[in-house]
Amino acid sequence: MTSIRSTLVIFAVLFWAAILIVPQLVVLSILPKYRYVLPQLFHKGLCRLLRVSVDIYGTPSKDKPTLFVLNHISWLDIPVIGKAIRGSFVAKQEVAGYPLIGPLSRLQQTIFIARTRPSVKNHKDDMQEHLEAGDNIFLFPEGTSSNGMVLQPFKSAYFALAESHTGDKPLTVQPVTLAYSRMDNLMMTRGTMRLVAWVGDEDLVSHIWEYLKTGKVTAELRFHPPVTIDIYDSRKEMAADCHTVITHGLSRALTGRPEV
Repeated sequence: MTSIRSTLVIFAVLFWAAILIVPQLVVLSILPKYRYVLPQLFHKGLCRLLRVSVDIYGTPSKDKPTLFVLNHISWLDIPVIGKAIRGSFVAKQEVAGYPLIGPLSRLQQTIFIARTRPSVKNHKDDMQEHLEAGDNIFLFPEGTSSNGMVLQPFKSAYFALAESHTGDKPLTVQPVTLAYSRMDNLMMTRGTMRLVAWVGDEDLVSHIWEYLKTGKVTAELRFHPPVTIDIYDSRKEMAADCHTVITHGLSRALTGRPEV
């Protein structure tokens, strides 16, 4: 039965995507102001089909634009984040070539970069262009996904955007903890987390297929107080502080504790 259900979910996701592709192309052509409305609707539908509920704690920044800095755990992060807030993702260049995922990512105005320090600097103009248009940006400064329990170090090069933003005020940066805290209303363990976290060189299609056989998942987005670069001595200090804040939030989410 689980295989049948998984197959039906895949067809439902493909059908849901097909419904929205043409309308999104029209919006991008003649109503670009509303370019994130349909992607958010798409992610809401994905979360429903994938049986993911999203609990939000704290208040997302209302500043336009905001650089949302998050930890990265899984391909599932995209619909979880996209359901909650509107903006553009920064993704590794390889994603652009993924079947279906690549074209859909372009429709959401995803910024594709190689995960190297020179490339991050080279693509800073692309990200700056989005910010000048008032677009929020979602950034994963680990540069890769983690095991869902422990964060990888943050790469300070990703925070150069906050350091060099040319707006009339410092760019708002909001650290956000993303956690998968429960499966079928039971606290997540290392064993069940492996069904959600997509790490290393694990095949994406195989991971998605195994995930579809699991139960209902609860994701948490914990929005921490926004910061700006002018309160730090350097972008390295900002990266370290955001890492500490998000790590604290992840620990509390995985043990069912509220923020303090």
